[in-house]
Amino acid sequence: MRGLRATLATLTCLGLAISPVWGGPKASASLGTIVTAAHARVGDSSAEVGTTVFNGDRLATDPEGSMQIRAGAARLLLQSASAVTVSDTEGAPSAKLFRGTATFSTGNSRAFTLYVSRAVIRAQSDAPTIGQVTYLSERELLVISKRGPLTITVDSETELIPEGEAFHVLLDPSPAMAQGPEGAGSGKDKDKDKKKGMNGPPLRAGRNYFLITAVGITAIATGFAVSEALESPNRP
Repeated sequence: MRGLRATLATLTCLGLAISPVWGGPKASASLGTIVTAAHARVGDSSAEVGTTVFNGDRLATDPEGSMQIRAGAARLLLQSASAVTVSDTEGAPSAKLFRGTATFSTGNSRAFTLYVSRAVIRAQSDAPTIGQVTYLSERELLVISKRGPLTITVDSETELIPEGEAFHVLLDPSPAMAQGPEGAGSGKDKDKDKKKGMNGPPLRAGRNYFLITAVGITAIATGFAVSEALESPNRP
């Protein structure tokens, strides 16, 4: 009898050991792999080439650092003094930028999403796209499109960033700023303002959730030089 009890106890312990812990935390999903890294971190650990990046990881670079990850049909490059948290959004990789500059390339419109404060930035089409976003403050960012158009959405309002242009984005502008000079942005004037481009007044987006203003070609050239790191023979 004692031998039978001992056998049953052993089998019970083995069963507990191999059974899933249903109340335990769910394992993080793999999102991508680090392909270049210098003076960069994943959480509190040093980032190394070949390291797997998981849902919820915080990636950061030092003032002289950089890091690039490959995630499915997308790539993400963090420049110096930058930080993001990577996530899975509806089955596709995404990142939220907290500081610095992030450049991303995509193979289709759903391949990657970048969140900055309340703004959501994506490729506008399924064509290969490269975009760059710099976090200036919780209410300000710089968006540059090198290849293919981008869309920026704040709440329910969406604006197009054409290929080859750069825009300063101000979230929640004051009513006076959103109205623009001499009542710009209403009626027929609004349509004219949207077509003035680089030398026109600020472009009002939707219901004043955000304001975008075209910036000079110098800023575009700087962004393009950096994002060349994401180009490859098999673009993006």
